[in-house]
Amino acid sequence: MNMHLATIAIMAVNVLISLKGFNDVVFFDRYKFAIGAIKAGQRDRMVTSGFLHVDISHLFMNMFTLYFFAPVVINWFGWGKFLIIYFVSLIGGSLLALFFHKDEPFYSAVGASGAVTGVLYAAILLQPDMQLGIMFIPIPIPAYILGLAYMLYSIYGMKKRLGNIGHTAHFGGAIGGYATTLLFKPDLIITDTLMVILLAIPIVILFVLEKLGKI
Repeated sequence: MNMHLATIAIMAVNVLISLKGFNDVVFFDRYKFAIGAIKAGQRDRMVTSGFLHVDISHLFMNMFTLYFFAPVVINWFGWGKFLIIYFVSLIGGSLLALFFHKDEPFYSAVGASGAVTGVLYAAILLQPDMQLGIMFIPIPIPAYILGLAYMLYSIYGMKKRLGNIGHTAHFGGAIGGYATTLLFKPDLIITDTLMVILLAIPIVILFVLEKLGKI
């Protein structure tokens, strides 16, 4: 698979900043997503945290996912709109995390997951018939089924506070990718109405649960 220069650039920045963070605790603490610091005025953390990772495996999984789905978005939209989707999704992830955790001053998170989930969601919306192979499952799975399952798992993860994972950022990223893709290609609402509705279901469920105080 030939990687576009835009994908290589995003990956390179993620790797360089993450490696710096692995070896410099002061740097890591200054640029991670931290509710207290953001509310005190350090809003740059809402972007910088998206380029830091906890460890090599965390970094690898995000870059591995980006490697597969970035080409789909670039093929449809070009590299400029791909970068817009990436950064809108990154900021969307941070904004949703800020919304859900605003009363938790010690809440913190890092990772490109929000941005990468936005790219993943955009790719699924553009090419829902993609077949994805998953480890331990012998048959390919349609991309939209995987996307829906992932988002529903993220709601469960947010509700149960599973692991040290920014489930909220995943969700905010998906919303960013979904909304920006429809903004760039509104005819999908007509040509792929069912898919647009299906991928909106987890987003609606999340906000209904939030309104009911269930999450």
